[in-house]
Amino acid sequence: MAKGTRRKHSGNFKAKVALAAIAGDKTLAELAQQFEVHPNQITEWKRQLSERASLAFEIAAQPQVDLKSLHAKIGQLTLENDFLESALSKVGLLSAKR
Repeated sequence: MAKGTRRKHSGNFKAKVALAAIAGDKTLAELAQQFEVHPNQITEWKRQLSERASLAFEIAAQPQVDLKSLHAKIGQLTLENDFLESALSKVGLLSAKR
C-alpha cells in the first residue's frame, strides 16, 4: 500500500473550517467535502478552537505601559547625559561633540 504525502494546513484554514463547523449551517459531511478534509479532523479543530478561544481575549488584557513614568525616565537620563557631557568637556576628556 503506497503512502500519500501529508497535507499541512495553515492556522487560518483550520480556523475557517472550525468556525464554519461551529456556525452549524452545514453538516460535517458537507464541510468535509467542501474543504476536502476528514470529518474527524473538522471535529478536532472545532474542539481545539472551543478550548483555546479565551486566548484571543487574554492577549488584549495585558497590562498597559505607564507612559508618564517612561517619559520621566527619558528626561532624567537626558539630563544626566547632558551634565556628564558638559563636565567631561570642561575637564578636557571630551574634545568634540559627535
